[in-house]
Amino acid sequence: MPFPPYSYRDRNLYVEDVDLESIARSAGTPVYVYSATAIRERFRLYNDAFGDVPHEVFYAVKANSNLSVLRLLAAEGAGFDIVSGGELYRVLRAGGDPAKVVFSGVGKTRDEVEYALTSGIHSFNCESEAELALIDSIAARLGVTARIAMRVNPHVDAQTHPYISTGLRDHKFGIDIAAVEDVYARAAGFTHLVAEGVSCHIGSQLLDTAPLKDALDAVLALTGRLRAKGVPIRHLDLGGGLGVPYKPDQREPDIAAHIRAVCARCAGHDLKLMMEPGRSIVGPAGALLTRVLYRKPAESKEFVVVDAAMNDLIRPALYQAFHEIVPLRAHMPGTFTADVVGPVCETGDFFARDREMANVLPGDFLALCTAGAYGFVLASNYNSRPRPAEVLVEGASWKFIRTRETLEDLVRGE
Repeated sequence: MPFPPYSYRDRNLYVEDVDLESIARSAGTPVYVYSATAIRERFRLYNDAFGDVPHEVFYAVKANSNLSVLRLLAAEGAGFDIVSGGELYRVLRAGGDPAKVVFSGVGKTRDEVEYALTSGIHSFNCESEAELALIDSIAARLGVTARIAMRVNPHVDAQTHPYISTGLRDHKFGIDIAAVEDVYARAAGFTHLVAEGVSCHIGSQLLDTAPLKDALDAVLALTGRLRAKGVPIRHLDLGGGLGVPYKPDQREPDIAAHIRAVCARCAGHDLKLMMEPGRSIVGPAGALLTRVLYRKPAESKEFVVVDAAMNDLIRPALYQAFHEIVPLRAHMPGTFTADVVGPVCETGDFFARDREMANVLPGDFLALCTAGAYGFVLASNYNSRPRPAEVLVEGASWKFIRTRETLEDLVRGE
């Protein structure tokens, strides 16, 4: 079964009040579809749960960077967590407030740092001493002061996929919590930096919040030690990480309950709390629609060949990720087992293997559920395939928020 906000009505799959098959036939496939209402509601789950506690919710732009999605969140008062100059450009184009932007990432370039400083962003989450020196030198040349937080690696196992786990000592991210106090001490020698925060992000797609609580306890203790040494820590950036259910038997963490627990743990510390959710805001709001091209029997299995491919949604090939796959028109009882594959010339081009699924036929449409995060943003033109369109649904209406690429787009700039 699909996940909310997607549901069947009269045997047809809807999002909000729109029949998805009408989008598939009008917009063509493959096409990404997002629910505006779901995005707003999920952002508010975070923002409202803080209550009167000083806070800022910075949406992680890398999850879905479409301008219309960013504009929708900016209108809700969201801040933005960016990891590149390109993401900053998108946020500004969408009307985001630069003073509500935090710049994360291990490899900020000189040009990106200057762009961020001249734009007036809130702060940098720094991941090395070399980065501190770079930001200080550019801030000095520009005659400004940069606010920074050190990203702390607390050596807490997020117990998630190794590609999206970021909190262990052998990961490229952050500075070991055992060494970071000395880094803060040396940062005091930079005249155009003010170290007023601590940042921590241990990984993505966490369905169990226990590792997040362990990391929080570690950074709260660190904050106390830093303040005792005269470092004016004012904010705590707890990163993102809350997961979403991709499988029917998975349960989503209670976002509001988690936030309330965080606030309770931080009570009395006089800290502004910052979080950077991405997937948990946009993931369940999206689906990738695709059309069945062929059913191809083989000696040991059957293949369902669809018109979407790994270049459109790479998560199954890259992470062995699971996406529920459902028909847009509910079928009569009866299922079969198949691999769902795309047209790209790679054996790794699959969406599901040995999946029991509805008895679909060529011409039928399918939805790959929970595809609003790390879907289009990871799309490519591999095999010279134009990237898909994106559609935003609100109530009973929908609109294109990205047109489908053309063959001419494939060679533009060559």
